[in-house]
Amino acid sequence: MPIAGDLVTLLIKLGVVASLASILTRISGVKRTLLREVRTLGQTLRFGMWFGAIFGAGVATRVATGSYHAGDLGLEGSLLSGILGGYVTGLLSGVLISLPAMFNGELLTMPLLAAVGVIGGLLRDCASDTEDIWSFSPFFDLNLTRNRRRTIFHAFFLLAIVFAELLRQRLGVQFDSKLFYLKPGGLPGPHAMSVIAVYFTTFLAVVLPLKIWNNARIETKLQEQQRLLMQARLDALTSQINPHFLFNTLNSVSSLIRTNPHQARVVVYQLSNILRRLLRRHDNFSSLREELNFIDDYLSIEVIRFGDKLKFRKDVEPAALDMLLPSMLLQPLIENCIKHGLSSKVEGGSILLRAQRVEDRLHLLVEDDGVGISEADMATLLDRGIGVSNVNERLKVLFGADYRMFIDSKPGQGTRIEIEVPELQTRLAAVS
Repeated sequence: MPIAGDLVTLLIKLGVVASLASILTRISGVKRTLLREVRTLGQTLRFGMWFGAIFGAGVATRVATGSYHAGDLGLEGSLLSGILGGYVTGLLSGVLISLPAMFNGELLTMPLLAAVGVIGGLLRDCASDTEDIWSFSPFFDLNLTRNRRRTIFHAFFLLAIVFAELLRQRLGVQFDSKLFYLKPGGLPGPHAMSVIAVYFTTFLAVVLPLKIWNNARIETKLQEQQRLLMQARLDALTSQINPHFLFNTLNSVSSLIRTNPHQARVVVYQLSNILRRLLRRHDNFSSLREELNFIDDYLSIEVIRFGDKLKFRKDVEPAALDMLLPSMLLQPLIENCIKHGLSSKVEGGSILLRAQRVEDRLHLLVEDDGVGISEADMATLLDRGIGVSNVNERLKVLFGADYRMFIDSKPGQGTRIEIEVPELQTRLAAVS
Protein backbone atom coordinates (compact mmCIF):
# COMPACT_ATOMS: atom_id res chain seq x y z
CA MET A 1 0.00 0.00 0.00
CA PRO A 2 1.83 3.15 -1.19
CA ILE A 3 2.18 5.80 1.44
CA ALA A 4 2.73 9.47 0.62
CA GLY A 5 5.56 9.92 3.08
CA ASP A 6 7.32 13.21 3.57
CA LEU A 7 10.61 14.50 4.93
CA VAL A 8 9.16 15.06 8.40
CA THR A 9 8.14 11.41 8.57
CA LEU A 10 11.69 10.32 7.74
CA LEU A 11 13.16 12.61 10.37
CA ILE A 12 10.68 11.38 12.98
CA LYS A 13 11.56 7.83 12.02
CA LEU A 14 15.22 8.48 12.89
CA GLY A 15 14.19 10.06 16.17
CA VAL A 16 12.04 7.04 17.01
CA VAL A 17 14.77 4.52 16.28
CA ALA A 18 17.35 6.49 18.28
CA SER A 19 14.97 6.77 21.25
CA LEU A 20 14.08 3.09 21.04
CA ALA A 21 17.75 2.07 20.95
CA SER A 22 18.50 4.24 23.97
CA ILE A 23 15.56 2.79 25.92
CA LEU A 24 16.74 -0.76 25.23
CA THR A 25 20.15 -0.01 26.76
CA ARG A 26 18.36 0.98 30.00
CA ILE A 27 16.58 -2.36 30.37
CA SER A 28 19.20 -4.47 32.11
CA GLY A 29 17.98 -7.86 30.88
CA VAL A 30 17.70 -6.75 27.26
CA LYS A 31 21.02 -4.94 27.47
CA ARG A 32 22.85 -8.01 28.77
CA THR A 33 21.40 -10.20 26.02
CA LEU A 34 21.93 -7.55 23.38
CA LEU A 35 25.62 -7.06 24.19
CA ARG A 36 26.44 -10.72 24.84
CA GLU A 37 28.86 -12.11 22.26
CA VAL A 38 27.78 -15.78 22.59
CA ARG A 39 24.23 -16.85 23.47
CA THR A 40 22.58 -20.11 24.44
CA LEU A 41 19.52 -21.30 22.53
CA GLY A 42 17.25 -19.95 25.27
CA GLN A 43 18.95 -16.56 25.16
CA THR A 44 18.73 -16.54 21.37
CA LEU A 45 14.98 -17.19 21.48
CA ARG A 46 14.46 -14.52 24.15
CA PHE A 47 16.47 -12.06 22.08
CA GLY A 48 14.27 -12.77 19.06
CA MET A 49 11.07 -12.41 21.08
CA TRP A 50 12.24 -9.12 22.63
CA PHE A 51 13.07 -7.66 19.25
CA GLY A 52 9.80 -9.01 17.83
CA ALA A 53 7.77 -7.47 20.65
CA ILE A 54 9.54 -4.10 20.63
CA PHE A 55 9.67 -3.49 16.87
CA GLY A 56 6.35 -5.24 16.38
CA ALA A 57 4.79 -2.67 18.70
CA GLY A 58 5.83 0.04 16.23
CA VAL A 59 4.18 -1.83 13.38
CA ALA A 60 1.06 -2.33 15.50
CA THR A 61 0.97 1.41 16.26
CA ARG A 62 1.14 2.24 12.57
CA VAL A 63 -1.62 -0.27 11.77
CA ALA A 64 -3.85 0.92 14.62
CA THR A 65 -3.51 4.63 13.90
CA GLY A 66 -3.41 4.29 10.13
CA SER A 67 -1.16 7.34 9.96
CA TYR A 68 1.88 7.02 12.29
CA HIS A 69 4.17 5.73 9.54
CA ALA A 70 7.41 6.70 11.32
CA GLY A 71 6.77 4.05 13.98
CA ASP A 72 7.09 1.17 11.52
CA LEU A 73 10.71 -0.02 11.82
CA GLY A 74 10.01 -3.63 10.93
CA LEU A 75 12.57 -3.90 8.14
CA GLU A 76 15.36 -2.28 10.15
CA GLY A 77 14.52 -4.28 13.29
CA SER A 78 14.57 -7.59 11.43
CA LEU A 79 17.95 -6.83 9.84
CA LEU A 80 19.44 -5.71 13.16
CA SER A 81 18.07 -8.76 14.92
CA GLY A 82 19.68 -11.07 12.38
CA ILE A 83 23.07 -9.43 12.32
CA LEU A 84 23.28 -9.22 16.12
CA GLY A 85 21.70 -12.58 16.93
CA GLY A 86 22.06 -14.82 13.88
CA TYR A 87 19.63 -16.76 11.67
CA VAL A 88 17.28 -17.99 14.35
CA THR A 89 16.94 -14.61 16.02
CA GLY A 90 16.49 -12.79 12.70
CA LEU A 91 13.91 -15.26 11.43
CA LEU A 92 11.95 -15.28 14.70
CA SER A 93 12.02 -11.50 15.00
CA GLY A 94 10.94 -11.02 11.40
CA VAL A 95 7.94 -13.32 11.88
CA LEU A 96 6.87 -11.71 15.17
CA ILE A 97 7.34 -8.14 13.91
CA SER A 98 5.18 -8.86 10.87
CA LEU A 99 2.16 -10.23 12.77
CA PRO A 100 0.28 -6.90 13.18
CA ALA A 101 0.72 -6.17 9.47
CA MET A 102 -0.39 -9.69 8.54
CA PHE A 103 -3.60 -9.25 10.52
CA ASN A 104 -4.08 -6.01 8.59
CA GLY A 105 -3.99 -7.90 5.28
CA GLU A 106 -0.38 -7.00 4.36
CA LEU A 107 0.45 -10.60 3.51
CA LEU A 108 3.90 -10.02 2.01
CA THR A 109 5.22 -8.53 5.24
CA MET A 110 6.08 -11.84 6.92
CA PRO A 111 8.09 -13.39 4.07
CA LEU A 112 9.90 -10.09 3.51
CA LEU A 113 10.88 -9.48 7.13
CA ALA A 114 11.75 -13.14 7.71
CA ALA A 115 14.03 -13.04 4.65
CA VAL A 116 15.64 -9.80 5.82
CA GLY A 117 16.27 -11.37 9.24
CA VAL A 118 18.00 -14.32 7.54
CA ILE A 119 20.07 -11.88 5.44
CA GLY A 120 21.20 -10.31 8.70
CA GLY A 121 22.25 -13.77 9.92
CA LEU A 122 24.22 -14.30 6.69
CA LEU A 123 26.00 -10.99 7.27
CA ARG A 124 26.87 -12.05 10.82
CA ASP A 125 28.45 -15.23 9.44
CA CYS A 126 30.50 -13.18 6.97
CA ALA A 127 32.01 -11.10 9.78
CA SER A 128 35.33 -12.44 11.04
CA ASP A 129 34.56 -11.12 14.54
CA THR A 130 31.92 -9.02 16.28
CA GLU A 131 34.09 -5.90 15.99
CA ASP A 132 33.37 -5.93 12.25
CA ILE A 133 29.68 -5.51 13.07
CA TRP A 134 29.97 -2.98 15.87
CA SER A 135 32.40 -0.78 13.95
CA PHE A 136 30.07 -0.39 10.95
CA SER A 137 29.97 3.28 10.02
CA PRO A 138 28.88 5.61 7.23
CA PHE A 139 32.60 6.34 6.84
CA PHE A 140 33.66 2.73 6.28
CA ASP A 141 35.95 3.70 3.41
CA LEU A 142 38.28 5.50 5.83
CA ASN A 143 39.47 2.12 7.06
CA LEU A 144 40.53 0.93 3.60
CA THR A 145 44.27 1.27 4.16
CA ARG A 146 44.11 -0.08 7.72
CA ASN A 147 41.78 -3.06 7.48
CA ARG A 148 40.83 -4.11 3.96
CA ARG A 149 38.87 -7.19 5.11
CA ARG A 150 36.67 -5.14 7.45
CA THR A 151 36.10 -2.51 4.77
CA ILE A 152 34.89 -5.18 2.34
CA PHE A 153 32.50 -6.51 4.99
CA HIS A 154 31.15 -3.00 5.62
CA ALA A 155 30.58 -2.60 1.89
CA PHE A 156 28.52 -5.83 1.87
CA PHE A 157 26.65 -4.59 4.94
CA LEU A 158 25.75 -1.37 3.12
CA LEU A 159 24.66 -3.31 0.04
CA ALA A 160 22.46 -5.55 2.21
CA ILE A 161 20.66 -2.51 3.64
CA VAL A 162 20.16 -1.08 0.16
CA PHE A 163 18.99 -4.46 -1.15
CA ALA A 164 16.47 -4.85 1.68
CA GLU A 165 14.95 -1.43 1.03
CA LEU A 166 15.01 -2.02 -2.74
CA LEU A 167 13.18 -5.32 -2.25
CA ARG A 168 10.55 -3.60 -0.12
CA GLN A 169 10.10 -0.83 -2.69
CA ARG A 170 9.79 -3.22 -5.63
CA LEU A 171 7.36 -5.55 -3.85
CA GLY A 172 5.36 -2.56 -2.64
CA VAL A 173 4.98 -1.26 -6.19
CA GLN A 174 4.06 -4.68 -7.62
CA PHE A 175 1.67 -5.67 -4.84
CA ASP A 176 -0.02 -2.45 -3.92
CA SER A 177 -2.07 -3.49 -0.89
CA LYS A 178 0.04 -6.37 0.39
CA LEU A 179 3.00 -4.48 1.87
CA PHE A 180 3.70 -1.23 3.70
CA TYR A 181 6.41 1.06 2.32
CA LEU A 182 7.23 4.75 2.14
CA LYS A 183 6.74 6.01 -1.41
CA PRO A 184 9.62 8.29 -2.47
CA GLY A 185 7.31 10.27 -4.77
CA GLY A 186 5.64 11.81 -1.75
CA LEU A 187 8.77 13.70 -0.73
CA PRO A 188 9.50 17.29 -1.82
CA GLY A 189 12.09 17.98 -4.54
CA PRO A 190 13.21 15.91 -7.56
CA HIS A 191 12.26 12.24 -7.61
CA ALA A 192 15.91 11.11 -7.44
CA MET A 193 16.46 13.08 -4.24
CA SER A 194 13.30 11.56 -2.76
CA VAL A 195 14.58 8.07 -3.48
CA ILE A 196 17.97 8.86 -1.93
CA ALA A 197 16.25 10.28 1.16
CA VAL A 198 14.24 7.08 1.70
CA TYR A 199 17.25 4.80 1.27
CA PHE A 200 19.48 7.01 3.38
CA THR A 201 16.91 7.04 6.18
CA THR A 202 16.79 3.24 6.18
CA PHE A 203 20.58 3.16 6.28
CA LEU A 204 20.71 5.54 9.26
CA ALA A 205 17.91 3.66 11.01
CA VAL A 206 20.22 0.63 11.05
CA VAL A 207 23.44 2.50 11.87
CA LEU A 208 22.09 4.65 14.72
CA PRO A 209 21.07 1.74 16.99
CA LEU A 210 24.39 0.02 16.31
CA LYS A 211 26.28 3.14 17.37
CA ILE A 212 24.15 3.68 20.47
CA TRP A 213 24.47 0.03 21.51
CA ASN A 214 28.18 0.03 20.75
CA ASN A 215 28.65 3.01 23.06
CA ALA A 216 26.77 1.10 25.77
CA ARG A 217 28.92 -1.95 25.00
CA ILE A 218 32.14 0.03 25.34
CA GLU A 219 30.91 1.59 28.58
CA THR A 220 30.01 -1.85 29.94
CA LYS A 221 33.42 -3.20 28.97
CA LEU A 222 35.17 -0.27 30.63
CA GLN A 223 33.17 -0.84 33.81
CA GLU A 224 34.04 -4.54 33.73
CA GLN A 225 37.70 -3.76 33.13
CA GLN A 226 37.64 -1.31 36.01
CA ARG A 227 36.12 -3.98 38.23
CA LEU A 228 38.69 -6.53 37.15
CA LEU A 229 41.45 -3.96 37.63
CA MET A 230 40.29 -3.25 41.16
CA GLN A 231 40.06 -6.97 41.86
CA ALA A 232 43.53 -7.53 40.43
CA ARG A 233 44.83 -4.65 42.50
CA LEU A 234 43.35 -6.12 45.67
CA ASP A 235 44.82 -9.50 44.77
CA ALA A 236 48.17 -7.87 44.13
CA LEU A 237 48.08 -6.06 47.46
CA THR A 238 47.24 -9.18 49.39
CA SER A 239 49.99 -11.11 47.62
CA GLN A 240 52.68 -8.43 47.78
CA ILE A 241 53.96 -9.92 51.00
CA ASN A 242 55.40 -13.23 49.97
CA PRO A 243 53.94 -16.02 52.15
CA HIS A 244 57.45 -17.28 52.76
CA PHE A 245 58.48 -13.83 53.95
CA LEU A 246 55.54 -13.71 56.35
CA PHE A 247 56.20 -17.26 57.56
CA ASN A 248 59.90 -16.60 58.10
CA THR A 249 59.16 -13.30 59.85
CA LEU A 250 56.80 -15.00 62.28
CA ASN A 251 59.40 -17.68 62.90
CA SER A 252 61.94 -14.97 63.65
CA VAL A 253 59.52 -13.33 66.07
CA SER A 254 58.93 -16.67 67.73
CA SER A 255 62.69 -17.13 68.24
CA LEU A 256 63.23 -13.56 69.43
CA ILE A 257 60.46 -13.69 72.03
CA ARG A 258 62.70 -15.73 74.35
CA THR A 259 66.10 -14.33 73.50
CA ASN A 260 65.31 -10.68 72.75
CA PRO A 261 61.71 -9.66 73.56
CA HIS A 262 62.39 -6.01 72.74
CA GLN A 263 63.62 -6.90 69.26
CA ALA A 264 60.61 -9.16 68.78
CA ARG A 265 58.31 -6.23 69.53
CA VAL A 266 60.21 -4.10 67.01
CA VAL A 267 59.77 -6.74 64.29
CA VAL A 268 56.05 -7.09 65.04
CA TYR A 269 55.67 -3.30 64.85
CA GLN A 270 57.49 -3.14 61.54
CA LEU A 271 55.46 -5.99 60.13
CA SER A 272 52.24 -4.27 61.21
CA ASN A 273 53.42 -1.11 59.41
CA ILE A 274 53.89 -3.09 56.21
CA LEU A 275 50.50 -4.79 56.44
CA ARG A 276 48.74 -1.54 57.38
CA ARG A 277 50.30 0.24 54.43
CA LEU A 278 49.18 -2.46 52.00
CA LEU A 279 45.64 -2.64 53.35
CA ARG A 280 45.12 1.13 53.44
CA ARG A 281 46.74 2.02 50.14
CA HIS A 282 44.25 3.40 47.59
CA ASP A 283 46.56 5.41 45.34
CA ASN A 284 48.32 4.14 42.27
CA PHE A 285 51.19 6.56 42.90
CA SER A 286 53.22 7.59 45.90
CA SER A 287 56.22 9.77 46.56
CA LEU A 288 59.71 8.35 46.64
CA ARG A 289 59.86 9.34 50.31
CA GLU A 290 56.87 7.09 51.12
CA GLU A 291 58.32 4.23 49.10
CA LEU A 292 61.62 4.50 50.97
CA ASN A 293 59.83 4.39 54.34
CA PHE A 294 58.14 1.21 53.25
CA ILE A 295 61.46 -0.24 52.04
CA ASP A 296 63.04 0.61 55.42
CA ASP A 297 60.37 -1.39 57.28
CA TYR A 298 60.66 -4.27 54.83
CA LEU A 299 64.45 -4.41 54.94
CA SER A 300 64.68 -4.01 58.70
CA ILE A 301 62.84 -7.32 59.03
CA GLU A 302 65.03 -8.96 56.40
CA VAL A 303 68.16 -7.69 58.18
CA ILE A 304 66.97 -9.33 61.40
CA ARG A 305 66.44 -12.60 59.55
CA PHE A 306 69.76 -12.55 57.69
CA GLY A 307 71.84 -10.77 60.34
CA ASP A 308 75.10 -9.21 59.24
CA LYS A 309 74.97 -11.11 55.96
CA LEU A 310 72.62 -8.48 54.49
CA LYS A 311 73.69 -4.86 54.08
CA PHE A 312 71.65 -2.09 52.52
CA ARG A 313 72.84 1.32 51.33
CA LYS A 314 70.81 4.28 50.13
CA ASP A 315 72.06 7.15 48.01
CA VAL A 316 69.09 9.43 47.45
CA GLU A 317 69.16 13.04 46.33
CA PRO A 318 66.86 15.28 48.43
CA ALA A 319 65.42 16.75 45.21
CA ALA A 320 64.07 13.33 44.26
CA LEU A 321 62.24 12.57 47.52
CA ASP A 322 58.98 14.26 46.59
CA MET A 323 58.81 12.94 43.04
CA LEU A 324 55.96 10.54 42.35
CA LEU A 325 56.42 6.99 41.11
CA PRO A 326 54.10 3.98 40.74
CA SER A 327 53.32 2.50 44.14
CA MET A 328 55.15 -0.68 45.14
CA LEU A 329 57.67 -0.25 42.34
CA LEU A 330 60.85 -0.76 44.36
CA GLN A 331 59.86 -3.48 46.82
CA PRO A 332 59.54 -6.30 44.22
CA LEU A 333 62.98 -5.42 42.83
CA ILE A 334 64.64 -5.44 46.24
CA GLU A 335 62.84 -8.64 47.17
CA ASN A 336 64.25 -10.22 44.01
CA CYS A 337 67.74 -9.09 44.99
CA ILE A 338 67.41 -10.84 48.34
CA LYS A 339 65.58 -13.93 47.15
CA HIS A 340 67.51 -14.67 43.97
CA GLY A 341 70.76 -12.79 44.42
CA LEU A 342 71.82 -12.97 48.06
CA SER A 343 69.91 -15.72 49.89
CA SER A 344 71.97 -18.51 48.33
CA LYS A 345 75.26 -16.67 48.84
CA VAL A 346 76.94 -18.04 51.99
CA GLU A 347 78.75 -14.86 52.92
CA GLY A 348 75.72 -12.69 52.12
CA GLY A 349 76.02 -9.39 50.31
CA SER A 350 74.77 -5.86 49.91
CA ILE A 351 72.07 -3.94 48.05
CA LEU A 352 72.46 -0.39 46.79
CA LEU A 353 69.48 1.84 46.08
CA ARG A 354 70.25 5.10 44.32
CA ALA A 355 67.76 7.78 43.27
CA GLN A 356 68.37 11.11 41.62
CA ARG A 357 66.48 13.75 39.75
CA VAL A 358 67.84 14.78 36.37
CA GLU A 359 65.80 17.72 35.04
CA ASP A 360 62.21 16.39 35.00
CA ARG A 361 63.08 12.69 35.11
CA LEU A 362 63.60 10.27 37.97
CA HIS A 363 66.57 7.91 37.77
CA LEU A 364 66.52 4.81 39.96
CA LEU A 365 69.17 2.17 40.47
CA VAL A 366 68.84 -1.10 42.38
CA GLU A 367 72.07 -3.11 42.48
CA ASP A 368 73.24 -6.16 44.39
CA ASP A 369 76.51 -8.10 44.52
CA GLY A 370 74.83 -11.52 44.63
CA VAL A 371 75.16 -14.62 42.51
CA GLY A 372 73.94 -12.91 39.32
CA ILE A 373 71.86 -14.26 36.47
CA SER A 374 73.04 -16.54 33.70
CA GLU A 375 72.80 -15.46 30.05
CA ALA A 376 70.16 -18.10 29.35
CA ASP A 377 67.98 -16.86 32.22
CA MET A 378 68.52 -13.22 31.24
CA ALA A 379 67.02 -13.91 27.81
CA THR A 380 63.68 -14.89 29.38
CA LEU A 381 63.79 -12.74 32.51
CA LEU A 382 60.89 -10.49 31.56
CA ASP A 383 58.78 -13.53 30.67
CA ARG A 384 59.28 -15.57 33.81
CA GLY A 385 60.43 -13.13 36.49
CA ILE A 386 57.21 -12.19 38.23
CA GLY A 387 58.55 -9.17 40.11
CA VAL A 388 60.65 -7.74 37.29
CA SER A 389 58.11 -8.46 34.54
CA ASN A 390 55.27 -6.88 36.54
CA VAL A 391 57.33 -3.75 37.12
CA ASN A 392 58.14 -3.55 33.42
CA GLU A 393 54.50 -4.04 32.39
CA ARG A 394 53.29 -1.35 34.78
CA LEU A 395 55.84 1.10 33.44
CA LYS A 396 54.85 0.25 29.87
CA VAL A 397 51.16 0.90 30.60
CA LEU A 398 51.87 4.17 32.38
CA PHE A 399 54.53 5.67 30.15
CA GLY A 400 54.36 3.88 26.82
CA ALA A 401 57.74 4.37 25.18
CA ASP A 402 58.69 7.26 27.47
CA TYR A 403 60.59 5.18 30.02
CA ARG A 404 63.74 3.09 30.23
CA MET A 405 64.36 -0.12 32.15
CA PHE A 406 67.80 -1.66 31.83
CA ILE A 407 68.88 -4.94 33.45
CA ASP A 408 72.48 -6.09 33.51
CA SER A 409 73.80 -9.12 35.35
CA LYS A 410 77.03 -11.08 35.50
CA PRO A 411 77.15 -14.52 37.10
CA GLY A 412 79.06 -14.36 40.36
CA GLN A 413 79.19 -10.54 40.39
CA GLY A 414 75.61 -9.37 40.83
CA THR A 415 72.67 -7.71 39.10
CA ARG A 416 72.01 -4.09 38.22
CA ILE A 417 68.57 -2.67 37.39
CA GLU A 418 68.22 0.92 36.14
CA ILE A 419 64.90 2.67 35.68
CA GLU A 420 64.30 6.11 34.21
CA VAL A 421 60.81 7.61 34.15
CA PRO A 422 59.44 11.11 33.51
CA GLU A 423 58.12 13.18 36.38
CA LEU A 424 54.62 11.90 37.00
CA GLN A 425 53.06 15.30 37.71
CA THR A 426 54.08 16.42 34.22
CA ARG A 427 53.02 13.15 32.67
CA LEU A 428 49.57 13.10 34.28
CA ALA A 429 48.96 16.73 33.39
CA ALA A 430 49.78 15.95 29.76
CA VAL A 431 47.43 12.97 29.72
CA SER A 432 44.54 14.85 31.28
